[in-house]
Amino acid sequence: MQVKDIMQALEAFAPLTYQEGYDNSGLQVGNAGDEIKGVLLTLDVTEEVLQEALDRNCNMIVAHHPVIFSGLKRLTGRGYVERIVQKAIKNDLNIYAAHTNMDNARYGVNAKIALKLGLKGTAILSMMMDTLRKLYTFAPADAADKVREALFDAGAGDIGRYRECSFNTQGKGTFKPDADADPAIGQAGGPRELVDEVKIEVLVQKHKEAKVLKALFDSHPYEEVAYEFIALQNPNQELGAGLIGTLPQPMDETEFLKFLRDTMKTDCIRHTALRGKKIERVAVCGGSGSFLLKEAIGAGADIFITGDFKYHQFFDADGQTIIADIGHYESEQFTVELFEEILTEKFPNFAILLSNTSTNPVKYFC
Repeated sequence: MQVKDIMQALEAFAPLTYQEGYDNSGLQVGNAGDEIKGVLLTLDVTEEVLQEALDRNCNMIVAHHPVIFSGLKRLTGRGYVERIVQKAIKNDLNIYAAHTNMDNARYGVNAKIALKLGLKGTAILSMMMDTLRKLYTFAPADAADKVREALFDAGAGDIGRYRECSFNTQGKGTFKPDADADPAIGQAGGPRELVDEVKIEVLVQKHKEAKVLKALFDSHPYEEVAYEFIALQNPNQELGAGLIGTLPQPMDETEFLKFLRDTMKTDCIRHTALRGKKIERVAVCGGSGSFLLKEAIGAGADIFITGDFKYHQFFDADGQTIIADIGHYESEQFTVELFEEILTEKFPNFAILLSNTSTNPVKYFC
């Protein structure tokens, strides 16, 4: 098996087009064509993790956080990032990161947190824009079913929790073949044709455009296929930051904080003042989620669980919700389990290992 096989499995779940503009997800060190012996899964790439990979006979590391976040200008070994890259290159280690693309995926990082907390009826807090396209195409009536099925097979027609969605309009199409044409209907250089056609409309995820377009061309009988791709500004219900859901049963605030502490395996939770209300609606955002506070409040969250809140940002809760800062590492620690689930489902007999190294740089003295 090769590095690219691991990449394809992860990117089928969370395409790189899902990542934020500032991010640097993808293959960071190595070659997509390298044969791999084993894969080590981790939240962060550290020098200790690199050594663990070597000790456990893994020549690929899959991390949540990119070790190379901005451009490297030199490789002198002076900083930890440079040392990691140097050691990886010297030892033929491949490093891959799935960061905000995995955060934004509907069943990614935040869904894993929601699952741990038992949340039901989850919805995205901040949906991504500019990720949807509408495809219009026209097919002769007797070929419409074949074209439509090919589009569905390529991933077109998904709307929320529904698949194979399309709108179809019967109509008449005209065309007059040139003398050097090779028409499926009519004759080269012949008269204008009037044909029963179907206008097929489907939604397409932006990252599936090329695949869907190939399916259209391969399945369509016409020499020249008429189609349009139109960019939509609709929010994508299946893609975005944060999640909100409902507990199976309302809980007292202190009871819930204890449950949260134990479930997320942390000894300490920073939080705003308790409000004297039951906790039922719970918003989550793995990592640094302060940017979603307004969305959490607007969605009616009784508590917002995330990490990396700054002192003054706690005031912004303004009694409208409880902010529970459990720590960046703590909020994303189960991401490696998500990686494991994705990869072992695809490659059940391959060495996919969870790192034994804690990479949390924050230590607590309680």
